[in-house]
Amino acid sequence: MAAPAAAPGSAGPWAGAGPSASAGPSVPAGPPAPAGPPRPADPPASARPWGGAGSAAPAGPSAPLDPPRPAAPPTPAAPPTPAAFPPGPTPPGYRAEVPPSAVAPPAPAPPTASPASAVPAAVPPRPPGAPLDTPAALPPPTASPASPSGAQPDTWAPHTPAAEPPAAAPSPTQPDLSVPAPYEPAPVASQERPSVAHVGSGPPTYDAEPTTLPPADPEGLDDLVSDTVLDGARYGTSTLRAVSVRGDSARYRGEPRRDALLTARFGTAEQALVLVAMATGARATPGAHRAAAEACRWIGRAVGRSHARLAEDIRAARRGDLKSGLHRLTDRSLGKLRASAAEQGVEPEDYTASLRCLLLTADPECRTRVFFGVGDGGLFRLRDGEWQDIEPRTGDTVGEPVVGFGSLPHETPEGDRLTMDLGITTPPSPYEPAPAPPRAPFRFRASVARPGDTLLLCTGGLADPLRGEPGLCEHLTTRWSTGGPPGLAAFLADTQVRVKGYADDRTAAAVWEA
Repeated sequence: MAAPAAAPGSAGPWAGAGPSASAGPSVPAGPPAPAGPPRPADPPASARPWGGAGSAAPAGPSAPLDPPRPAAPPTPAAPPTPAAFPPGPTPPGYRAEVPPSAVAPPAPAPPTASPASAVPAAVPPRPPGAPLDTPAALPPPTASPASPSGAQPDTWAPHTPAAEPPAAAPSPTQPDLSVPAPYEPAPVASQERPSVAHVGSGPPTYDAEPTTLPPADPEGLDDLVSDTVLDGARYGTSTLRAVSVRGDSARYRGEPRRDALLTARFGTAEQALVLVAMATGARATPGAHRAAAEACRWIGRAVGRSHARLAEDIRAARRGDLKSGLHRLTDRSLGKLRASAAEQGVEPEDYTASLRCLLLTADPECRTRVFFGVGDGGLFRLRDGEWQDIEPRTGDTVGEPVVGFGSLPHETPEGDRLTMDLGITTPPSPYEPAPAPPRAPFRFRASVARPGDTLLLCTGGLADPLRGEPGLCEHLTTRWSTGGPPGLAAFLADTQVRVKGYADDRTAAAVWEA
């Protein structure tokens, strides 16, 4: 005879040992115990090792039994999760703890996101007595920035799309490129030197760059002249810049540069003497460039042989001795140039050149600058932001007295009228040699420079536009008044500023006083 069935809820800790413990009616479950590590699902009663064929009690209609749990609940399609088993029921208020190694590096979260959004949401508790495969046991699909389909994101997948962080300020380790680095000097607007291509009423007629080279003779390659010559130096308190450039007209026609430039230093240390010589050959003559170069060489040799005496006279400010001595050296050099013309069978007026020179010593205590020469050109000084034309003038009254200016009265006190010279030219006598053409007067000037002065010596190609175009003076004043002496390239650009109507060669030498 079978033993009576145990009352519901009366099973003690030892009741589970009997075979009938699993056949009783289901008792309402109390609060579930805290979930431990995931465990495999309970097998069906028929598969239990201790449940025989007749050990199961028949289920009554009023007390439904707890159905067997499936092996694994169906889950929506999602990337594989690191968990090996499906999660079981969790108590209210329980929050799954994600190991630190499974969480990706934190990214800047959007303002509306909460910190808990980065952790997978816990599965809501299952109602008591409901099977695990019911829809209520699964979390409702909710869209999130990290998982558009509502599935739990896989933190191990590197390709999982993450929420795009809002625009943030650049990191301190990445400097802003718009801010100059500490080692780069900030540009100073007041020291910027504007550069222009031309000044005046309009652009010049010719091109700004050379177009045609002058013709060359295979047997006379030493006779070729370069388009541009640039030089510079610094001695004592002065900085020298010198340049000679072929004019736009000669560049267009393929003619050689008629200007010549010579810069030379004689002596050493503080006894050194610096010479800058520039010459311009006669216009429209085939050997003009050779005459200019020869004039510079002759005066260079003459000054070089007497440089010790000249440097001593400059330091001692012996103006009278300097003027007479340099006048003699200039006449001797131009005389040799005329002798060279006679040897070549060329007229002296066709083989001549204007000559302009500048002397300065390397002694920092001596600021005397000496100019001398013959011919056209210009000598200017930039002082206190203003240009001064200091070209030495020669006497305006030349020759015999004329009527109305120092001449005798037209009649004697007795009333006799005098025969007046009407200025009719008398033909030269065939027995007397023709008079020599008048020579250009010798020019000399010795001046003491002040700190901040700029002395400019130039040929007629630059002197004429300086006197005729105020815009060129204003431009050079802006470029040379502040910021110290320019470099060689900047000085070349300054002297090449073109002016409409002036297309001759330009040769200039400028001295900046510290």
